[in-house]
Amino acid sequence: MEFDDVNENDVNDGRMDDASIENAVTQILTAVGEDPQREGLQFTPRRVARMYHELLGGYTIDSKAIINGALFEVQYDEMVLVHDIEFYSMCEHHMLPFIGRAHVAYIPDGKVLGLSKIPRVVDMYARRLQVQERMTRQIADFLRDLLKPQGVAVVVEAMHLCSMMRGVKKHDARMTTSAMHGAFRANLATRQEFLANISRGASPLQI
Repeated sequence: MEFDDVNENDVNDGRMDDASIENAVTQILTAVGEDPQREGLQFTPRRVARMYHELLGGYTIDSKAIINGALFEVQYDEMVLVHDIEFYSMCEHHMLPFIGRAHVAYIPDGKVLGLSKIPRVVDMYARRLQVQERMTRQIADFLRDLLKPQGVAVVVEAMHLCSMMRGVKKHDARMTTSAMHGAFRANLATRQEFLANISRGASPLQI
C-alpha cells in the first residue's frame, strides 16, 4: 500500500517539525491501544503532519503578503460588510474543530480593502489553535490597525465539536462572539444596522 495523501502543493516548507509531529501521533496511537503499523494506520502520522500545515498554517502567514498592496484610497464613508465567511478552526483546549461563519464590517475613513482580503484575514487567525473570543478580537483589531477606519465590527458564530462530541454533548449548541470598535461601539444605530444586515437572509449553521 502506498501513501495516498500526497499533494504537489502540500510540501514541507520547513516551518513545522513534521518528524516530531509524526513521532507524537505514533505515540498517541500506541497509548490508546492501537497498532501504528497496521495497514489503516501505517501512514496516519504522516497524513496528520501534512494536515497540520493546512489547518494550523495561520501561524506562518505573512500579513503583509495577504494584503499585498490591496489598500485603496476611496472617498466612501458608508458601511462595508462581508458576511457569511466560512471558517474552520481548532479549539486549543481539546484540539477539536470549531466551524462557523464570520461577519465583518467597517466604515472607511479614506481607505478600503480589496474584497478577497477580508476572508483571508479571517483565515489567518482561524488556522491556529484558538478560542473563539480571541479570534474575534484579533480580526477586529487587525482591521482597525490596518485601515484606521471610523469603525470595525466582527461577529463570529460557530459550532464546537468539543461540546458536541464530548462533555455536555449538545449537538445544536452554538456560540456567538462580537468585537466592536469606533462607530459600531459608540453609535447604537450603526451597530443595529450591522446586526440587522447580517441576520437578514442568514441560513442556520450546519455540520
